[in-house]
Amino acid sequence: MSSSLRTLLANPQLAQQLLSEAQTRGFVTAMAAAPHLINPSEWLAFMWGGEESSPFTSQEELEDYANAIIDLWNESRESLLEGSWQWPEGCALDDKELVSSEAREFSEGLLQGWQLSRDDWETIMPEESENNALLGGVLLCFSLLYDPENAMEALSQEGADGLAQFEEIFTSVPTMLCGLTIRGYQLVNEDEEEA
Repeated sequence: MSSSLRTLLANPQLAQQLLSEAQTRGFVTAMAAAPHLINPSEWLAFMWGGEESSPFTSQEELEDYANAIIDLWNESRESLLEGSWQWPEGCALDDKELVSSEAREFSEGLLQGWQLSRDDWETIMPEESENNALLGGVLLCFSLLYDPENAMEALSQEGADGLAQFEEIFTSVPTMLCGLTIRGYQLVNEDEEEA
């Protein structure tokens, strides 16, 4: 994440209106993973709650923010398609809380962003397809990481060693998310070649 974006997100006047740094990363990662490219003009406003007018005090500040978001999107898209994406700094397992607040917020942002590309995913990976299991697995992982207490309870009720399972889920996320992005990209390109 660029220092200019960090500075904007740390601005106390904007911090209350914009997604946090971790939520921003999660949301942008969801947009970067989307099978069909969605123009940032269609989703940028969701970064400040979907309001029509942005919280920025100047056009220059808005442009700086938008450019930094697009840079983050490009960086995320490239690493996802290369299979090299990793959890952002600060996203980690935590002894007391199971996952760090950054990992929880990242998961929240990703799930929010996924809502915008949901129809695209469900079109290329319909329920009865084998690819749907990959999509469902990724979404389940992020849902569990967003709400780790309930996840641990559910895993324990299944008779699983909750903590070991949880660690496995967390460490498998980068591979699964890259795999999902690459598979979505392949399916979209196959459709375009057939058309």
